[in-house]
Amino acid sequence: MSVMNTARIHDKQKLKSYWEQRIVQHSEHMGEEENRVGSSALARLREQWVVRLDQRNRHQQCFFEERIRRAEKMKHSVISPESP
Repeated sequence: MSVMNTARIHDKQKLKSYWEQRIVQHSEHMGEEENRVGSSALARLREQWVVRLDQRNRHQQCFFEERIRRAEKMKHSVISPESP
């Protein structure tokens, strides 16, 4: 009976050691992956595109607002011509 208990203890320690090694390997892998993603240019490129799109949208909005103002100005000048 004591042989069986010793075998179980040995298996238990082997299993524990195996999973501890797996956890260490996984932690190392996650750290490497985090470093890789952190050094990637993708986040920087996304931020640059957000800035560019925002500038483009503001420019287009100003352009359309100016066209509307000019059209209204022309409309008012045609409807009510100035008296000489």
